[in-house]
This record gives sequence, structure tokens and C-alpha cells, in this order.
Amino acid sequence: MPTVGFVGLGAMGSRVTKRLLDAGCAVTGYNRTPAKAQWLVDAGMRLVGSPREVVAASDITFSMVTNTQALQAIIEGPDGIMQALGPGKIYIDMSTVSPAVSRRVAAQVEARGAEMLDAPVSGSVVTLEQGKLSMMIGGKREVYEQALPTLHAIAPKVQYVGSHGQAVLMKIAINLNLQAQILAFSESLLLAEKGGIAREDAMQALLDSVIASPSLQYRAPFILHAPDEVWFNVNMMQKDMLLALEMGRELNVPLPMVSVSNEFLTAARAQGLDGHDFYIVFQVLAKMAGIERDVDALTPKSDG
Repeated sequence: MPTVGFVGLGAMGSRVTKRLLDAGCAVTGYNRTPAKAQWLVDAGMRLVGSPREVVAASDITFSMVTNTQALQAIIEGPDGIMQALGPGKIYIDMSTVSPAVSRRVAAQVEARGAEMLDAPVSGSVVTLEQGKLSMMIGGKREVYEQALPTLHAIAPKVQYVGSHGQAVLMKIAINLNLQAQILAFSESLLLAEKGGIAREDAMQALLDSVIASPSLQYRAPFILHAPDEVWFNVNMMQKDMLLALEMGRELNVPLPMVSVSNEFLTAARAQGLDGHDFYIVFQVLAKMAGIERDVDALTPKSDG
């Protein structure tokens, strides 16, 4: 079993790390806020002070951060990931960034004699903890095959989709559906409610119907009962929607549903709801429909 490193121990990254530990991997980790990783240290992870130290201690290093700026912060500089990469090392980035950024980072990695895969996942904290996460891989097929046993410790479904950047493109194509689905679900729910059907009853009928995707099954109930932790806030979802629109322009693919759905994220931000889970667009639409509820009673805010 190769030694494994993980940089970026947020809501998803920390739980991915826990799965690696549970699979028997020796894991070295780094997080910008060390105190938040203490529970992983208690579970057997070795915590170090920089991304460079993680790579130096590991055969395979994973990272999962929120955006391009955060990715640059962990790979660049004297304490960055790049400083410790070399022959025999594999770097696997699980972040959702643009394909062009992913390809640029891969070129830098390969210039140091190491190998890189882009490996975003589809799912949430719920699907991860249930062992139902799926993963897409971009990069050299032989590197994918070498890393596959470790990847399977994270996700039961791992699919190779092509060269560098293709996996993040696939992730963007998947994620654009999430916001469109929750907006359409909100329209259905509000139409039923204003017509006299109790919100709880309408919710159950919708989730028992053919329109209920796995993502709606776990996220739509947040409208009634908020989770204790915000997993994917408005800003994070809008980042992915803007990536989708960027790729749509580049590839000449019209994305009308993305454009409309994205505007409701902007409306949520305008109402000061950007720290809430992205399902909060329901509240934006409810306000437009004349149905008012106290949003602060509905959902917690994330730290950022």
C-alpha cells in the first residue's frame, strides 16, 4: 500500500481522508487551520505544517480545495506542493477548477518528473459516508491504473474519462444539473403550496415521484430541516455554474438552464444568503411568490 498525503481537510477532504485511514493507508495531512484536523490526528493521521511536507512524506498526494486561488496557494511558493514533487510521485487533485487550469498544473507537475491526475468526485458528505461516491479521472491511463487501488479506497465507482482536464470538465457538466434541479424542484413545491397543499405533503409527493434524483433525495429535505453543517454554499455553487458558462462559450454549447439558474444564485447573494447551502434559492423564489419565512430559522451559515 503506498503512503498517502492529503492537502485540504475541509468538509469533503477530511472525510475522504478518514476513508483512506479506514482502508489502512498511512496518511500525512495538512490543513490551513490545524485545529479542524485534530479528529483525524486522533484517528491516526500524521499532521504536518505545509503542503511540501505532505508530498515529501507520500507516494501519492491528494488535494481538495475550493477554487483556483486556493489551488495556487497550496501548489506555489517555497512550502507548496510543487517543491517536493519529483520522479515516482503522483499528485491527484480533486478540486473543481477549469480544465485549462488543471492542464496547466499537470504540465508543471510533469516538468518536475512527477505524474498528475485530475480526480473530482460526484456526491456529497452523505454519499461519501454511505460509500456511494463516484469519481472521474483525467490524465495518463497508466497512471490511473497505478493509482486505482488507492482511488477505490475513496470511491467504489471510478471512471477514466480521458486526458488531463477531462475529468474536471465532466464534473462541471454534472454539477450544472444540481442547481437547475433544485430550482425546478422549488418551483414545483411552491406551486403546490400556493395551491393549498401543505409544504411537507408536497415535498413527500415530489420525492416519491419519478423526478426525484439522488441529489434531490438528500438535499431537498433541507428546505424543511436544515443540516447541522453547510456542505456546499451559494458561492461554491456559483463558481461551478460560472465554470459551466465559460466552457459553454468555449465549446459553443448553449446553456440556457445554467444561465437562468445562475441568476437565482446572484439573487441569493444580493439578499445576503451567500453563506447558506445553495438550496437557499428556494427562499429567494418563495419570497418572489409571496411566501415569507425567516431564513435564519431555516438554515445555518457556513464559515465562508
